[in-house]
Amino acid sequence: MALSFQPVKPLLQTGTNAASRWFSYIGLGIGVLLLLCSIQMYINIQQLLGGDSPRKDGFDFISISKTITDETMGQLEKNLFTEPDIKEMEGKPFVDGVSPLLANNFRFQLSGGALVPFVSDFFVESLDDSFIDTVPPSFTWQPGDRLVPIIIASDFLEIYNVFAPGYGLPQISEATATTLGLQLICYRPDGSKETFRGRVVALSDRVNSIIVPKNFLNWANQQFGTTKEIRASRLYVKTKDANNPDFLSYLEQKHYKVNKDKTKFGRVKQVLQGIFSGLGIFGLLVVILALMLFSFYLQLMIARSKDNLQLLLVLGYSPDWLSKNVARRFIPVYILVVFFAVAFTQLMQWAFHHFAMFDREEISTPLHWSVFVTAGFLIALSLVTNYRMVRKLLYRMA
Repeated sequence: MALSFQPVKPLLQTGTNAASRWFSYIGLGIGVLLLLCSIQMYINIQQLLGGDSPRKDGFDFISISKTITDETMGQLEKNLFTEPDIKEMEGKPFVDGVSPLLANNFRFQLSGGALVPFVSDFFVESLDDSFIDTVPPSFTWQPGDRLVPIIIASDFLEIYNVFAPGYGLPQISEATATTLGLQLICYRPDGSKETFRGRVVALSDRVNSIIVPKNFLNWANQQFGTTKEIRASRLYVKTKDANNPDFLSYLEQKHYKVNKDKTKFGRVKQVLQGIFSGLGIFGLLVVILALMLFSFYLQLMIARSKDNLQLLLVLGYSPDWLSKNVARRFIPVYILVVFFAVAFTQLMQWAFHHFAMFDREEISTPLHWSVFVTAGFLIALSLVTNYRMVRKLLYRMA
């Protein structure tokens, strides 16, 4: 037959030290509220600032170069990437791939032909095809081919259309750009030259350059270049998150320069995450202090009820049974405190989403599941802590 706790309940003197009990409840509510709000805001930051860069298959592709200072001007050995530099970056956990962006090592001119009559010294570069956002099947070249496929940055076409009218040149559309017959003029060190036909096969929104197949650039650097060793002045890095604080700290430590538009939210993200992490830790400390204060209240209650409890133990009531029932008395209080904290967190999330973020799709009005898991964990932690403390005191009396 199950024993009832109702006859035993009046024997516990709970009227004293009510102030410490209510202070513990209020402290617990404030601590839980701070902790839950910090968790939800941390998640909001991740969702808001985690997907601002253009991505492909869940990755960001970032161009990195070494910072050129007054001291390193003209010192190619310090401004170019070495093989150890590349391998070091490839070994970082926040980097999923690295491709050097190799440039021509000889004088190169680009001509627009008869339709666009201009000739200009320019540059061409190459990198792994997997790092280029648009790679058509025709983007290949073999020694002996006179036609060289080209991928041009969309920004270059936009820049050309801006200055073309001032020079009496026709503006061209993207569709027309892929039909132009260009001329690629490569110069040897002795001044002799060789001309190839070029054709734009795609436009790139990711790589700000004129890209040719690696086979062609490697061959041309050997045929027309002045040095045999070609080193990259830029690297393209593949990463899951261009705003990763560890990634940004590494770039800063190595004095590498990166396109700030790609990582413009990274520093803000670091600061906000630090703020809400600090608030979360503070909230957790408040929760712990509130539990300690409530444990003092329980100790005083048991001390004042010592004679009655010892009599109950003599009558055959087990310490385990008494501990469970004393701890169970406070379950509704803990659930109510945490419920109000969750409800207030939900209200703040609703206001943040509708009024601060204007219903942006990156975040949602309902709380993240981790907030509810944390709330359940705090209820369980409070009950277990109280039960163990009461059980320990009662076994001392037995």
